[in-house]
This record gives sequence, structure tokens and C-alpha cells, in this order.
Amino acid sequence: MGKTIKIAAFFILTVVVLLHVKVASAQQDPMYTQYMDNLQVINPGYAGSNGVGNVLMVARSQWVEFEGAPATRSFTYNVGYDNKNIGVGFSLMSDKIGPLKQTGFYADYSYFIRMSEKFKLGLGLKGGVSFYRANLVALQTVDSDPIFSRDIYENFLPNVGVGMFLFSDDTYFGLSVPKLIENTITHEDVTVDYINKQLMHLYFVAGHRFVFNEDFQLKTNGMLRSVNGAPVSVDLTALGGFRDKFWVGAMYRFGDAYGLLTQFKPSPRMTIGYSYDVTISELSAFNSGTHEIMFSYDLDLFSRNRSETAEK
Repeated sequence: MGKTIKIAAFFILTVVVLLHVKVASAQQDPMYTQYMDNLQVINPGYAGSNGVGNVLMVARSQWVEFEGAPATRSFTYNVGYDNKNIGVGFSLMSDKIGPLKQTGFYADYSYFIRMSEKFKLGLGLKGGVSFYRANLVALQTVDSDPIFSRDIYENFLPNVGVGMFLFSDDTYFGLSVPKLIENTITHEDVTVDYINKQLMHLYFVAGHRFVFNEDFQLKTNGMLRSVNGAPVSVDLTALGGFRDKFWVGAMYRFGDAYGLLTQFKPSPRMTIGYSYDVTISELSAFNSGTHEIMFSYDLDLFSRNRSETAEK
């Protein structure tokens, strides 16, 4: 009964969040091509789901050769405690686009409930703070405007998020809203539409791994990202693997881009990934693609957790 109450309460909270999402003008959160390996950034329910500590670093340079193009850097760590059915983690993120730059630090906590012999459900909470700067003075304008007379500094923008992550050894589903508070960003007494507030984003992710034999595997993944007032973003990705060491695949982001991915595991604990996206929108004429590098390493700090995970 206690588990049922917890699950029901979480679903009610999720519905309340969706009903109160306000109209927004554009997506703000950074996107990742290798999102399937970086789920902690968007879903706190993922933290600790692998049962072993993991460090993940991602560097993304979007729309290369486009002046002021987005550049994103992120660092995450998470670990699970099987004996307590919990996971914890933290993330650092830096995102820059044009004169706008935001950095953030967030902590994650998840509680795991056994749903069946194969599946567990992670219920997660995220909390942290962002630091925001708009370098408006550096912009060249045709007409003088008081909004561009000085930079914007917002040095403390606290936020919280929620997420659920249903997973087994080969399948996962996730639903999350990593930022529930729409912090207002102002320039003294002046507010403009494109820098007025942080926006809530809804994420749905899913994936399944097919094992044909010890030599060949296939990983399929999908992500839907939604903000009211902006087009829904949908990514579909497939990666084929050889002996769980070499992976090659492709990604398609509807109406925006397609890309190629490759990953290499020099050891069971380490994964190195690279992806290259080609833009198919109207911006394709002004950039030469997007590069993303990923590095993942399992820290064997909790050998008991690692051995239990390997036995599953």
C-alpha cells in the first residue's frame, strides 16, 4: 500500500506540473545528441539506476562557424546504494549562446521501488541554482536602447525538478520536468520577451537494447522535449554494437538535423563517444555542423554494488 501511495502521489504531482506549464517563446535548455548517456541532466530519477558510480563529461559545439553559436559543457556524477534503494548525484553545466551565458549546479536524489521481477521505478528530485549573464553591452545596435546600456547579472536563480525513471536491464522509460520554477530575469525596470524568464521543459525518453548474440547488439533510443509555444522536438537514435566495444549509429531530429554517432569502450568501465550533426533547417546554409564529445568512466568505489550489478 505504501508503494502505491508514493507512485500515485508522484503521478498527481506530474499532472499538476503539466497543467500549469505557461506559454513560452522558445526552448532554452541545451540539447545533446548522445542524450541516452546523459539522462541525469534532465531526469533525477535516473541517478543511481546503474548501481555503480559514474563520471560523465560532455562537450558540445553547435552550428560550427555560426557566430554566437551555442556551446555546452556538462559534468555529472551519480551512484546507487542498493542496500538503501536510493541514488544520489550532482551535475555542473555551462551553456553559452551569443551574449547569453548560464552556469548551474544541481544535486539529484532518487528512491527506487521494485515494480516487478525485471523493472524498478526511480522517483527523483533535483535541486540547485543557476547563474545567468547577458553581455548586452557587447552587442552592436542600430538605435540606442536602455536595455543594452549594461549587462544583466542574475547570480542566484534557485530551482527544483522532478522525474521518474522506469527501467530494467534492457529497457527504460522516463518522464521529467527538471526545472519547475520559472525565475524572472529582469534588467532593473526593463523586461524584454527574449530574456524574461526561465522556462519549464517536459522530457519523455525511452530505449531498448536488443542482444542478438555475444557479437552483435542494437540500442534504440528516443526523446521528446516540449515547451508550450515552441515546436515539439523529437529525437530517434539507433546504435549497432560489436561485442559491446564498438558502436556506430545514426540520429534523426525531426525537422532540424540528422547525425552520425560512434562510441568505443577501451575497457569495461570507460566509454568514449563522438557525434556529428548536420542541420537540415534554414540554418544549414550558415554553419558546418555540430560536434559533440562524450567521456564516461565507472568509478569502482562501491565494489559490492558493482558485483551485484554484474550478476543481474
